[in-house]
Amino acid sequence: MTINLRHPTGLYVLFFTEMWERFSYYGMRSLLVYYMIKHLQFTQERSSEIYGLYTGFVFFTPLFGGMLADRLLGQRRTVILGAVLMAIGHFLMAVENLFFPALIFLILGNGAFKPNISTQVGALYPAGDHRRDRAFSIFYMGINLGAFFSPLVCGTLGEKIGFHWGFSAAGVGMVIGLLVYLWGQKHLVPDLIMQKKESKQQMSSEPMTREDWIKIGAIFTMMALSIVFWSVYEQQGNTMALWADANTDRMIFGWEMPASWFQSFNPLMIFFFVPVLNSFWGWQDRRGKESSSIVKMGIGCVLLAAAFLILTPPARELAVNPKASLWWLLACTFVLTLGEIYLSPVGLSLVTKIAPARIVSMMMGVWFLSSFFGNYLSGYFGTFWEKMPKENFFLLMFALSFAAGLAFFALLKPLKKAIGYDNEAVVDV
Repeated sequence: MTINLRHPTGLYVLFFTEMWERFSYYGMRSLLVYYMIKHLQFTQERSSEIYGLYTGFVFFTPLFGGMLADRLLGQRRTVILGAVLMAIGHFLMAVENLFFPALIFLILGNGAFKPNISTQVGALYPAGDHRRDRAFSIFYMGINLGAFFSPLVCGTLGEKIGFHWGFSAAGVGMVIGLLVYLWGQKHLVPDLIMQKKESKQQMSSEPMTREDWIKIGAIFTMMALSIVFWSVYEQQGNTMALWADANTDRMIFGWEMPASWFQSFNPLMIFFFVPVLNSFWGWQDRRGKESSSIVKMGIGCVLLAAAFLILTPPARELAVNPKASLWWLLACTFVLTLGEIYLSPVGLSLVTKIAPARIVSMMMGVWFLSSFFGNYLSGYFGTFWEKMPKENFFLLMFALSFAAGLAFFALLKPLKKAIGYDNEAVVDV
């Protein structure tokens, strides 16, 4: 059988739009905790709480952004609205007195943008097209391309010149992403609202079928199980950032690496690991042994748990050696990244496959609720950073993520039955 490996031009429009949006998001995130503690003089505990609330709510509002797109504006106009709001928010971050209004603009903008850019990737491919899963891997690399460069640019400007320069650079990145999206409109598939207007049809008011509700229930279940994963994973921008700043020897041949650069390790590794894992999954598939999507998500949770277990030896030795080797952090990020690839792009693709078409953006917003609750919990867990030994903190992260992995495995059979085995998302390039 011949497989068409070519992808629509629209995929690359969405790739670069998302790349610049993620550049702006992660550029701002790489500085957020440092800005609150070092510039605004917030306590570490309060900074962790604000970090958790902010990163949580940027994944809560996509539920409403998806509803807005499905029922009123359509995906395209909602993405444009979100990009404008986020650009305003990034530039407002350059003014200390507008710190909290800036966060609100960013939260609302992300809610409009995030679910609707992802669902447009799936819309480029007809039902049953195996390129859809590969497309999400390519799209996911766009996310991480922006995430890789943003700490290097925004983080360096913020740490070495001034925080406001870093936040402004994030705003410029968002404007570039908006311009790319506007330029590439002709390469995108008309969204459902546009199709209905062109055909002068009314939106479908038929009730959901029993099969629809079962699949919706499966999405909610997997979303709930993913909450713990994201609560542990998002320590990267919170307590792990503090570990990189205060407890890691960042001297390289006499030069000290900026602490914010640590947050480029993960996206850099994405570029190397996605092709390798996709090839590995393809090798498994040819032998009929590839893991199902749900098993992959469980494996992702277990790998994330193992990543934090790696940090327990240097944490145990802090009294003797307060500055641990950078290699410990690299090893942790190495395993953490593998876990992310096993869970995140697989989940995105799965939602676009099994969600009812007329509410697909809303269901993508539901999927992002796992990141909302997870990010909120990451901030809550971060409040224990200075209250308990670092070794115990990392062991707590290990236990939480490992338990989530076991839950995925325990619910494997009912979830596979609910979504239908043939609908399972496999990401293989």
